[in-house]
Amino acid sequence: MDSPCYNHKYENLIKNYREWSSAMETVKLGMLGLGTVGSGVLEMIENNESKIRNIVGRELSVKTVVVRHPEKHQNAAADIKLTTEFEEVLNDNEIQIVVELIGGIHPAKEYIERLLKAHKSVVTANKDLIASYGPELAALAYENHCDLMYEASVAGGIPILRTIVNSFAADNILEVKGIVNGTTNYILTQMNQKHWTYDEALKKAQELGFAEADPTNDVTGKDAAYKMIILSYFAFGTQLKIDDFKTEGIDTLNAFDVSQAESLGYVIKLVGSAKVINGGVFVDVAPTLVPEDHPLATINNEFNAVMVTGKAVGDTLFYGPGAGGLPTANSVLSDITSEVKNLIMGTSGHAFNTYQNEYVPADPDDVSYPYYLSLTMPDVSGQMLKFTKIMADIKASFSQIVQSPIKDEGIAHVAVITHELSQSQLTELKHQLHNADSIKLNAAYKVLEN
Repeated sequence: MDSPCYNHKYENLIKNYREWSSAMETVKLGMLGLGTVGSGVLEMIENNESKIRNIVGRELSVKTVVVRHPEKHQNAAADIKLTTEFEEVLNDNEIQIVVELIGGIHPAKEYIERLLKAHKSVVTANKDLIASYGPELAALAYENHCDLMYEASVAGGIPILRTIVNSFAADNILEVKGIVNGTTNYILTQMNQKHWTYDEALKKAQELGFAEADPTNDVTGKDAAYKMIILSYFAFGTQLKIDDFKTEGIDTLNAFDVSQAESLGYVIKLVGSAKVINGGVFVDVAPTLVPEDHPLATINNEFNAVMVTGKAVGDTLFYGPGAGGLPTANSVLSDITSEVKNLIMGTSGHAFNTYQNEYVPADPDDVSYPYYLSLTMPDVSGQMLKFTKIMADIKASFSQIVQSPIKDEGIAHVAVITHELSQSQLTELKHQLHNADSIKLNAAYKVLEN
């Protein structure tokens, strides 16, 4: 039998909830930006009105949206006030939650700072901003008893951040890795499956809307790097900067290496990885050879996937659309509904992620992987002996080697899969090959093991 004390506390919670329910039937929202994701948010609020109200006990109403050109959005927001003035959202006391969807760091950072100081909770999908200033903005939210949420900043429609916070709270996460950029994954899929060149695949990605007119952040790996910063923060509590780790994109990847990897039983993917090694954290973003039977090898086109390895639970895989209006809008709405619940219960002001640890980089001698090496050298005797001697000098060896001549050029392509090399050995190998007159190292890509 429940104690009278327990029953009394329970009744008070119910009473508190009902009082909030009667006092605040509609939660007013503001938005900054009305692009693909913003339009998706409006669509989902309208189409899922009944379910949202059933879950949170409130109606959601977007009152005001800040846009640069209101005339372009009249059809998308017929019943919503469109304005070019940020202050109309900032100074509106009815608006309790603001959704930031303009992207970039400035002026988004300044807008969010002013909103938080005005005690308005903020939901954002801005990975660049969160990766660069997330902890600082979270502290500001805490000081002003409001929330900063950003589920949509990492993997579009995949609810990975809230999963790590809640479902892995009691586990010790050992590694987070995955495909977190849909643009590059689409390009690599076409290069692998259709044998297109990089330029052909990029052009098609732009035509389909999977790549921006300026795809630099995507193809250089910078977008994925921002996402790995956020994932590392949630998995390990470490606050990294983008200059703290190596980032390599696919913009220098050539069709030969894609084809060669396939012949060796691998698929090349742009993989972000964050791993605890002997008490230190190793993070990188780089093209990676993934075995054809590995789960990440099956993630194609614009889809994303994140693998989380916990000490207790082992390997888990989260898969879904990494971008797009409605998938990303779904993650934004997940944050909005969570914040509405916080408003109802009076629990706003708690950080999205409270796990914090000092960032200690892993020792380069402790970080080791097999590597794929793509080399060119004169197609004459003695060159392989020279390469073999360099490998022996750094105490390294290889498990597979394929040599193919370049027709009519007197040059040989050599593809090598090494046994495990430490980061220190790899650095020394690159140094020695750089000083070798006749041998050119075109690429050195990590090889993922099952």
